[in-house]
Amino acid sequence: TDVVDIIDDMGYKPKATKHPFGGPGAHNGGIVRFGPDGFLYVTIGDNHNGPGPQDPNALIGKLLRVDRDGKAAPGNKSPGSDKRIFAHGFRNPQGITFRPGSGDVYLSENGPWHNDEVTKVVNGGNGGWDPRDNVNGRGECSEGYCGYSPNQMGAMPPKERAAFMPMTDLKAYPAALKPAFNNNGLSQGMCGSAWLVGSQWKEWEGRLAVGYAGIGIHGTAVGNRIDILNVAKDGAGATKEELSWPTATGRLRHLISGPDGALYVGDEASGNIYRVTPL
Repeated sequence: TDVVDIIDDMGYKPKATKHPFGGPGAHNGGIVRFGPDGFLYVTIGDNHNGPGPQDPNALIGKLLRVDRDGKAAPGNKSPGSDKRIFAHGFRNPQGITFRPGSGDVYLSENGPWHNDEVTKVVNGGNGGWDPRDNVNGRGECSEGYCGYSPNQMGAMPPKERAAFMPMTDLKAYPAALKPAFNNNGLSQGMCGSAWLVGSQWKEWEGRLAVGYAGIGIHGTAVGNRIDILNVAKDGAGATKEELSWPTATGRLRHLISGPDGALYVGDEASGNIYRVTPL
């Protein structure tokens, strides 16, 4: 099969840095989904690049919306000259899904050592992630990136980290997109998400299933699981239940709602795909 590159200028981390998880290719985002509007949505992580997420033109820390040729979809409210950008200011989005009925865009995103987030994204929105050094009360950080600071290699209470390096910096960006859910202030490797569709799910119908890779750092519980979120219609908040899982879990990275109404879950650790249905 012929392969055609429709986007070939996205940000990419070419070499290792001294940050946690600092190898080449880190924080690339890399989730691709067609939306109900027929356009392709592409997530790009921050590449451990401090200025990138808030740079209006860099394809770093962005959500793109393009056509099948990789050109800007009409109506994008880009913050800069690159009209492929739908929204900006993100850390490392690992899931993108569209709410049934409204078509609203939701991202699920890895936090640094705190605050995994699920966020309703609007056209032209700013996710509020700004890991630059020497701004917002911060001094110099390792290689110009404050994303894991302070004390990036050691233990520290998540609330203290969040005060220093907010996942969504509402002080610096008062109009930033507020998350519906922040994993109770913890970072456990939040990954893909999918809406539960169909009356077979009973009281869970219309709720959002979110998977976790199970990253437990500095005393944080590993947390590889699936949460079921009851997200407010306006995306302003959510309550959580946990899906009971009958076997040992791995890295639950990809979640899709199938045409049969079942939830399909990809486990990166085992290579298995699970089909989940209600009892």
